[in-house]
Amino acid sequence: MAQTPIALIVGLGNPGDEYRGTRHNAGFDFVDRLAAAREARFTHQARFFGETARITTPAGDVWLLKPSTYMNLSGQAVQPMAAYYKIPTDGILVVHDELDLAPGTMRLKLGGGNAGHNGLKSITERLATPQFWRLRIGVGHPRNLCPGMAVIDWVLGRPTAEQREGIDTCLAGALRAVDNLALGKFDMAERTIGKFAHPPKAKAEAGEAAPAPGAEKA
Repeated sequence: MAQTPIALIVGLGNPGDEYRGTRHNAGFDFVDRLAAAREARFTHQARFFGETARITTPAGDVWLLKPSTYMNLSGQAVQPMAAYYKIPTDGILVVHDELDLAPGTMRLKLGGGNAGHNGLKSITERLATPQFWRLRIGVGHPRNLCPGMAVIDWVLGRPTAEQREGIDTCLAGALRAVDNLALGKFDMAERTIGKFAHPPKAKAEAGEAAPAPGAEKA
């Protein structure tokens, strides 16, 4: 059965320099790298409540979106852009941080629950369906890597050097799957992303994490 090609890639995160490089901004990091690799530039679009760019792929143009709404209102940006360009929900890929995957791990899936992720929750509510694609970038969970730290502080904090290396490796790997996603060749994209389905062997983490910015925008 043919699948709908990806026509809109949404990177989730919080705007502002204080959130740059935090775990919660893994989605922003991905689309920034993708735009740079394809020599595209983001511009602010007030009607879409975010920054947009357009990249060229073998399948044609694909839109990129970074919501400027803060994480918990991400759907406010995604829904109007998808509606304006008549992009079906299964033609949308949302790239986001995933607590339940270790750094260095990522997975691709269509639909599913929100697992407490406020960005996914907002998008699901505004699209009135969970049937959009997700690229889940592992950032780890504090219960495993920093026991006692609150989840909000963890996601709004910056990863250790070793965790950052794992996250960056996934982001670089995911870039290689974009053309196949735009062509609707999800089996080929899965082969690329599937190489990162299991956590890499790594040294034990000391559990120290960079301090989180003081806001609560998760």
